[in-house]
Amino acid sequence: MWYNKNSVPTFDNKTSKSILHPFTFGKYRGHTLNVYQGCQHRCGYCYATYEWSPEFYDKIYAKSNAPELLENEIRKWRSGTIEPVMISSATDSYQPAELKFELTRKCVNILQKYNIPYYVFTKSSLIYRDLELHERYKDNCFIVWSITTCNENIRRCLEPGTPPASIMFKIIRNFANRGVRCAVNIDPIVPLITDSFENINTIITNCRAAGVKNVFGAFLRIRFDIWKRMKIVFKLLNVDSDLFVTNYNKLYNFTDPIRHDYNLRIDRNYEIDFMQNLEKKIRENGMTFDFPSLKGISYNKNLKFKNVDKNQLTLTNYV
Repeated sequence: MWYNKNSVPTFDNKTSKSILHPFTFGKYRGHTLNVYQGCQHRCGYCYATYEWSPEFYDKIYAKSNAPELLENEIRKWRSGTIEPVMISSATDSYQPAELKFELTRKCVNILQKYNIPYYVFTKSSLIYRDLELHERYKDNCFIVWSITTCNENIRRCLEPGTPPASIMFKIIRNFANRGVRCAVNIDPIVPLITDSFENINTIITNCRAAGVKNVFGAFLRIRFDIWKRMKIVFKLLNVDSDLFVTNYNKLYNFTDPIRHDYNLRIDRNYEIDFMQNLEKKIRENGMTFDFPSLKGISYNKNLKFKNVDKNQLTLTNYV
């Protein structure tokens, strides 16, 4: 079963044939870097699950050759622009497996060595271990935290493997105080559960207090497997499941059961009204309502690259 907050996944190694993959999203272009397959956070709304990874929550694969692949792919790069690298787009780069394998830290060192800008996407407290690593590169990276709610009762049902938002904001404040640029992605915004004024206002207030530069977000998209898990979430939250199902049917314009495998978006008018109010609140609090922007670099194979500090922090440095 998906919802099992006490479940301990198994870890295994695998080798990959490639590690950097291009993507385009609206006006943003870049490369994704996922050093793990699967995730221990067990988020019910996760988009990275599905047929291609049926054991996503219960078996974590570490791409053991990721650092070597990354360096080889950079060195073989044809002259031109290397767009910013997104770490990670389909899992969490600082999930508990990182304690064992340290693949994220190794790959970040390589990106810094070649002066390549990067984003780190996470909802893990483990990133605090690498505060000094990211601090020394603070002008060429952005750390993006995914925070859906500050309500502990809701968080435990939606994403049982993640740390509380209160812990995350303390870590964000530490990063911001050291000059590391921080962003918060309120994603997904879950209708009737996390889209209340109280929930959103609490997140924004905490973002401002923690020194966050950019805040943005997006509504939950529904696919048939995600919908099955969301109906479990309704029951865990002790809400009127039948009423919630009826309201979701209207908001997303579908009828149970969902039989297709593409993502459904929320009603456009509902989304526009909400996002306009969200943007207004974020700007009133002195932050930017947008995805943070980093520029790619012009890569030349003949460039000389800087040495990277090999000193590593231990677990006791961030507990």
